[in-house]
Amino acid sequence: MHKQINSVQNPYIKQLFQLKEKSRERKKTGLFLIEGKRELSLAIKGGYTIESLLYYSHLFSESEAEAMSHYNIEIIEISQDVFQKLAHRSTTEGVLAVVHQKKHALSDLQLKNKNPLILVAEAPEKPGNIGALLRTADAANVDAVIIANPRSDLYNPNVIRSSI
Repeated sequence: MHKQINSVQNPYIKQLFQLKEKSRERKKTGLFLIEGKRELSLAIKGGYTIESLLYYSHLFSESEAEAMSHYNIEIIEISQDVFQKLAHRSTTEGVLAVVHQKKHALSDLQLKNKNPLILVAEAPEKPGNIGALLRTADAANVDAVIIANPRSDLYNPNVIRSSI
């Protein structure tokens, strides 16, 4: 049995809504929201720490949620109203996750290739464009992406959505 939240007035849900909407909140907490099965799978494969998983049982089964329990993640069943308030897209598969941001410092960059291919973007403004750059870099097997002086929050929901 998982925790259940049915009210959009729940303090935790209000906090997550701020996380979704406000770059300042994402920076302050070091957390961000992702939605969708593929996004969740990629976050886990990418070594991101998942704090909690929220699911709407009419779209994401309890057995799917239960399969995530071995990651030591808080699992919360939410109502349709709560899901609609938190979801950025209307076509998501009924699952959201609260994820810890990673710190990406240039000094931590480790390149494995002798002649690496590096994409450098100076001051990109639109979140969707940043996501498209990341998606394209992945398709082109770029070794590293350096975003200098970003004008947008790198954990903006549109960056994440358009990078997949």
